[in-house]
Amino acid sequence: MSDPSGPTGPAGPAGPTWRGAEPPQIPLDWADCLRAGLRGLLIALLLVCGIVVKLAVLLVERLFRGGRRVWSPLVTQAVCRLVFTILGMRHAARGPRMAGRGAYVANHSSWLDIFALNARRNVLFVSKAEVAGWPGIGLLAKLTGTVFINRDRREAKAQPKVIEARLLAGDRLLFFPEGTSTDGLRVLPFKTTLFEAFLSGGLKQELQVQPVTVVYHAPAGSDPAFYGWWGDMALGPHLLRVLGARRQGHVEVIYHEPLRVAEFANRKALARAAEARLRSAHPSASDV
Repeated sequence: MSDPSGPTGPAGPAGPTWRGAEPPQIPLDWADCLRAGLRGLLIALLLVCGIVVKLAVLLVERLFRGGRRVWSPLVTQAVCRLVFTILGMRHAARGPRMAGRGAYVANHSSWLDIFALNARRNVLFVSKAEVAGWPGIGLLAKLTGTVFINRDRREAKAQPKVIEARLLAGDRLLFFPEGTSTDGLRVLPFKTTLFEAFLSGGLKQELQVQPVTVVYHAPAGSDPAFYGWWGDMALGPHLLRVLGARRQGHVEVIYHEPLRVAEFANRKALARAAEARLRSAHPSASDV
């Protein structure tokens, strides 16, 4: 329930932060601010309650399930679904549910992605290591099982090994191959480094990669990039704008047919296929 990359940088190896023109800022009136405060308070209380329940469930899992996360993912899913209920924002998901070992790759537009992607199926996000130290957000990331990696280029070769170990343990990981968030109106070329983890000898024959397209539809009359959070945009004003919206838009999460890793010769071919499948359901595809 935290943003693995955010506007400050990518989740994977060091790379540029995407920059683009910010949407025009429309002043909020007192009713918008009141609405934002009420929704923010309800979501904060929900997250606190979710943390307490999750800690209790994690303890039960440690005592009776050897630490295997059997029930705790359901807590995360329920909390994420309720966030959209509080916002008054419709969340729709469609497409096949992946069975067996695998990982997910998705496009990245906003801090809302974490709620949108966890609302249907709990996943473990791959995040830059700095997030672990962020007040509040770092704790949420740890509780949801986020996998932290260092973005230092000198450690780039070791990162696939970290991912590989978690996949071998049966974890369902999700990462954002664009390496940064955007305005949601485009999909950036995928970075291929972390795809190397899927091609290891111990995983290649049984692993799948499922592309997931996240599409935000702005409230009627709002800028199409209303939900996007990128570049140097401050989190506070963006939160206030989204929480205070009188009318909300909606988000679609589209799960594509999984790709069998064994069918690809190298990480670049796998990344290209995943990117093409993800792009096929994104609105920007109609502009090509």
